[in-house]
Amino acid sequence: MRLVFAGTPEPAAVALERLIASEHEVVAVLTRPDARKGRGRTLHPSPVKEVAQKHGIEVLTPESLKLNDVIRDQLAELKPDCIPVVAYGNLIPADMLDIPVHGWVNLHFSLLPAWRGAAPVQAAILNGDEVTGAATFRIDEGLDTGDVLGTIEEAIRPTDTADDLLNRLAYAGADLLVDTMDALENGTAEPKPQPENGTYAPKIVTADARVDWHAPAESVDRAVRAYTPGPGAWTELNGERFKIGPVTVADTDVLAPGVVSIGKNEVRVGTGSADVVLGQVQPPGKKRMAAADWARGLGEQEGVVFQ
Repeated sequence: MRLVFAGTPEPAAVALERLIASEHEVVAVLTRPDARKGRGRTLHPSPVKEVAQKHGIEVLTPESLKLNDVIRDQLAELKPDCIPVVAYGNLIPADMLDIPVHGWVNLHFSLLPAWRGAAPVQAAILNGDEVTGAATFRIDEGLDTGDVLGTIEEAIRPTDTADDLLNRLAYAGADLLVDTMDALENGTAEPKPQPENGTYAPKIVTADARVDWHAPAESVDRAVRAYTPGPGAWTELNGERFKIGPVTVADTDVLAPGVVSIGKNEVRVGTGSADVVLGQVQPPGKKRMAAADWARGLGEQEGVVFQ
């Protein structure tokens, strides 16, 4: 099939590479415009654009698709059979949904209708799900509500961060996306309507990632893993923000919530249930370091309380 691929970040680049290696023809790519990054705030192409340029594929980078006759005409001229989408970052207007023969097909990193929305991987970890997965579905005018075309399951491991889980789903989901394109071309796809009700995973903001030390230890552990690497779980000490790394639930509950106990080789913090052993700390303006190394640098080791 003739495909126009829509996507932006690294997980989408994985899917694009897989589609390029398949028997389908990727004739163009839709991605977000170059973004400013780093201290120099220089412009950098998206990972999807880099892959497309490496393979000599046409790249389209509109700021928005809404009320954009130019991009609509460009897509119509490309005559795509399908437009697969992975984390594109732009809403698809209703008047563009009928451009490809088989519609726009999204690869979403959850088992729909669970965790519709922007942050399904983080939500699955945060809520203690034991299994998640990926789904391909045909985009309609709702939020991740279209007919499901295929699914794969993936177990969530006890130590998974959002980055760990998303990396596995990106590769497994890329294969699922190719299989879905094959099924659409062969006429073997079996669209399955979703139930009307589902759960939602809204976009994460920095405030969401503040650790609640009054929550049970298991909830603290899941929150830290869900918000790693971005935006990064954080807490406050003396009015300054500190990012923290992985925690391990201990078998004791001697500390009050947020109270820090500094031992010779470990740092413990109290929660609403058991204490947790702190793995890493990133003080303001510094690099991450082992929690024990950070603690040794404190002038006063008594009365340390995370807020």
